[in-house]
Amino acid sequence: MPDFTRKTSHTPADRMRDINPFRVMTVLERAKALEGQGRSIVHLEVGEPDFVTAQPILEAGRDALARGCTAYTPAAGLLSLREAISGHYLRQYGLRISPERIFVTPGASGALSLLAQMLLNPGDGVLMTDPGYPCNRNYVRLAGAQAQLVPVTAIENFQLNASLLSQHATSSTRSVWLASPANPTGTVLSLQQLRALHDWCVENDCHLLVDEIYHGLDYTEGLPTALQISDDVFVVNSFSKYFGMTGWRLGWFVVPDSLVAVSNILAQNLFIAASTVAQHAALRAFDTDTREILEARRLDFAARRIFLTKVLRELGFSVPVETQGAFYIYAGIEAFSTDSEHFCKVLLEDFGVAVTPGTDFGEFESSRHVRFAFTTSMRQLEVAAERLRAAVLSGALSS
Repeated sequence: MPDFTRKTSHTPADRMRDINPFRVMTVLERAKALEGQGRSIVHLEVGEPDFVTAQPILEAGRDALARGCTAYTPAAGLLSLREAISGHYLRQYGLRISPERIFVTPGASGALSLLAQMLLNPGDGVLMTDPGYPCNRNYVRLAGAQAQLVPVTAIENFQLNASLLSQHATSSTRSVWLASPANPTGTVLSLQQLRALHDWCVENDCHLLVDEIYHGLDYTEGLPTALQISDDVFVVNSFSKYFGMTGWRLGWFVVPDSLVAVSNILAQNLFIAASTVAQHAALRAFDTDTREILEARRLDFAARRIFLTKVLRELGFSVPVETQGAFYIYAGIEAFSTDSEHFCKVLLEDFGVAVTPGTDFGEFESSRHVRFAFTTSMRQLEVAAERLRAAVLSGALSS
């Protein structure tokens, strides 16, 4: 019989000390637990579209299963899907991107993780916004590199610029990671701004990586892709947000020609290939009938954005920059509290509204901000508005 009294000391690797929890998932877990107890909760925390994946995509997935499409695809993804993505860039932006430069991945997370491993050496520095998507810091750390957080405010539209890069770059800086539209702030970069940032990267011998996973979910005219600037930038995108395929776990990235071979080798080793069924389903994502469904949903998000922004401002939240893309509002709570985690806890536990504390997204003024995700129906947003009003009037949010 095995001796179960003998135990090995399982100590995590040292790098794990620097990996922070993804607080939005902690909030979601608690919200689900409260719902399990019979509580009514309005979910404004998680960045997941509330719409079921569009019917044409679902049908394509079912058809793929019926045809027995369950074997591995090439590591870079189905050629037909990469060609479809290439066609998307041609129609949407007038760009001819070779399918060879396009790699299909297990979500945008798979793309970001792969690129971090491919581009970064231990000790390298990566400039990124504070606030910003929290997992990016962790991908960088797991590659042995260091996230160099740059505080940004409404004055800079919560985005980086060449002046900020020069102020915060060090001798170890090797890369700049941007997002447009950004999470959690919902701000975007113009073509002129992207060009200026790329120029800085060229002058300082840095990689430029742009997260574009919220493209399509924008409320401005002519949102540019960084691929319009140069063919030496790295772009990440996803089928999760605009295309509404979160659970299918499918994304893509575009690399310069010179890194196609090494990207393929790394993809083979890191994940072999993305989900075959998801890839076949995604082939319908760019078709006209699907895009009509997705555009109608974008307009729904746009209406929710207007409604929730107005409600928050009326209640005393500060929203200095209106959401330009994605489905988030990064709101200041300085009128009520200086502790965003306590604020979110009270709001969830006592009033049944789940939102994400600013501490999930960085360090700079994070305790004075929260993120609202308008990823629920207008009816639920109206319920949230009433509960927020009750919370504000009660004084319970103050700390």
